[in-house]
Amino acid sequence: MPLTQPIPTIFVVSGGVGASGEQLVRTMLAQFPEDAVRVVTIGNVRRPEQIEEVIQQAQPIGALVAFTLVDISLREYLLQRTGQLNVDVIDLMGPLIGWVSEKTGLQPSGQPGLYRQLHRDYYDRIAAIEYAMAHDDGKNAEGWPQAEAVLVGVSRAGKTPISLYLAVLGWKVANYPLVPQLPVDERLFSLDPKRVIGLTIDPDQLLQFRQARQRRLGTTGASAYVDPEVIYDEIKAAMRIFRRGKFKIIDMTDKTIEMGADEIIQHLQSLR
Repeated sequence: MPLTQPIPTIFVVSGGVGASGEQLVRTMLAQFPEDAVRVVTIGNVRRPEQIEEVIQQAQPIGALVAFTLVDISLREYLLQRTGQLNVDVIDLMGPLIGWVSEKTGLQPSGQPGLYRQLHRDYYDRIAAIEYAMAHDDGKNAEGWPQAEAVLVGVSRAGKTPISLYLAVLGWKVANYPLVPQLPVDERLFSLDPKRVIGLTIDPDQLLQFRQARQRRLGTTGASAYVDPEVIYDEIKAAMRIFRRGKFKIIDMTDKTIEMGADEIIQHLQSLR
């Protein structure tokens, strides 16, 4: 029986986090079947010993080393050692840096991770959006301690749209729904109460929002979801939970998502 061929491997070596090099490699790999090649990213490479470790892993399996190192001494060391050990290597950044330097007469700073530092706000927003989506509607509660705020409230109080709006502005926000007849996740009460924000709303306005949602979904008829008495009881039960946890309370009655988000931002900024 023939031996199974090992999956080809590409090591992406970077002095920063390696996001740019990995993205370039994966963009190229999109032209091939999924999982045809394994990609291993090695970031924050600042010493020859780290390079040596990568090469020692790559050489026995015939892997390719692709790198975005901007430190000249590290680039030269990597090229020298891969040449000595006959390891395939590709410089993803060097030729471009050399061309720009030649044409402009300027020398590169040689500072790893500079692009990410200059675009930190962008990356922070992306991370916040990913966090909000991963922690929407009570999901992944173990990650709540990393949130700058956790929004709590009944259905249609505005939790998800406010969370995503804040995320676009760079705030890491999770949200948790209060559902009748379901026990509250006790982990809420272990968080900093100043960062747990209870959203309340006038029962009549909440009824309108829920009726509008039902119409959009094409459902009709009576249900507890749009029963005025049930809604009133939900709001009262939510307020008891907010008071128990000593959470910050924000009334969303007659407020837009932007207005509610601005109020939350002012509160969070006051905690800094």
